Amino acid sequence: MDRRLQLRYQVLVKSQMNAASRTAAGPSLLPQGTHAAAVTQAAWRFYNNPRVSLAALIQPLREIGLKEAAQSSSEFVLLAHDWSKLDYGTHSSKQDRCQLTHRSDIGYDLTTALLIDAHDGAPLVPMEMHLKTAHAVHSTSTSPPVVTDHHLDQLQPIMDSSREWNLPRRVVHVIDREADSLGHYRDWQAAEHLFLVRSNDRRVRWNDQSWKISEIVGHCESSGYFQGDRPVEYHGKPAIQQVAEVNIVLDRRHKTQINGKQYAIAGPPVPLRLVMSRILDETGQVLSTWTLLTNVPADKADAGQVALWYYWRWRIESFYKLLKSHGQEAEYWQQESGEAIARRLLVATMACVVVWRLQRETTPQAAETRRILIRLSGRQMKHKVESTAPALLAGYFVLLSMLQLLEQTDHTLDQLKSLADNALPFINPSGNV
Repeated sequence: MDRRLQLRYQVLVKSQMNAASRTAAGPSLLPQGTHAAAVTQAAWRFYNNPRVSLAALIQPLREIGLKEAAQSSSEFVLLAHDWSKLDYGTHSSKQDRCQLTHRSDIGYDLTTALLIDAHDGAPLVPMEMHLKTAHAVHSTSTSPPVVTDHHLDQLQPIMDSSREWNLPRRVVHVIDREADSLGHYRDWQAAEHLFLVRSNDRRVRWNDQSWKISEIVGHCESSGYFQGDRPVEYHGKPAIQQVAEVNIVLDRRHKTQINGKQYAIAGPPVPLRLVMSRILDETGQVLSTWTLLTNVPADKADAGQVALWYYWRWRIESFYKLLKSHGQEAEYWQQESGEAIARRLLVATMACVVVWRLQRETTPQAAETRRILIRLSGRQMKHKVESTAPALLAGYFVLLSMLQLLEQTDHTLDQLKSLADNALPFINPSGNV
């Protein structure tokens, strides 16, 4: 981007530093002395400018990702892959919407690869994003997928690209059970990628016998394999996590589509670790059980660490919430094309990254900043919750508005107080009776 576009980008990031309103027709406007229509038109030109490539917009985010990963004390960094639909069923002006699931489910399909600190689970930055429309996939990658690619077909190109980002830590790719696919395991293993996937109840070979994973879990429960008492949260309530582990082999045929027909293909056996994690309440009742498959060596990450890594995969779900109903309200944006939406998503993502960086800072100054932003946001925090990302976004916008108003007005703070007193004589902000 040239200098003028970079300045416009910075202004737009500030406009996204806000918990948006669903009823707002456009981005929030800072008190910058220009007409709202002019600011909105400038934003429209930026989001529809073909010279603003998605590859250029992702670059500042990737630079942040490299710096943040370098500061981690872990040998690894996690890259969580997931998909989320953007529902635009009532936005008839968007002519490139695609059918997502059923006939009336219309919008765009968003793919994200989110970098997560493997030491403490902090979300760092999205490193790759695709937005699928009816006619194209708008991507930050120089080799984007095609419209007909299945979700799982998008994974290995991102895995391969991650080696070109020069990350200072080895990447572990963390994916939900949609990616439990033997054919893909064989491909990833052959390409020497490390992965961690939640499994379905498939048949595997254990101790030279064929077992269903659910049968292995039952055996481990009855034989006392589960150990540990790590405290975690489950749906916001305190719980205990226990883990067990066995070595298994996947050696069956895998299914694949060739020219529209399904075939069963033989392949090399894939030795993996089966890590079982269960969550118990304070009375010992099992609330949830996960079965995870990984090729991360046991001497590099024990079963408890692997289970915790998958637990942190939820950060990408929280990111989608922050883009949508918990902050940016992306499903109410008025841009009229998927390409414009994709550009705005990357701008909004930078605002999310700013908030995440503030949340993980441990300095007294950062703590004071969070406290001030929460006060400015007007949000009520739960007991023992210092801050939330949506509340910090809301507070940031108030703070930026205050600073810009003071910088661009000839009035002193006392004069602004007097103006407020005169405008609201029964509610005296200066505190004078």
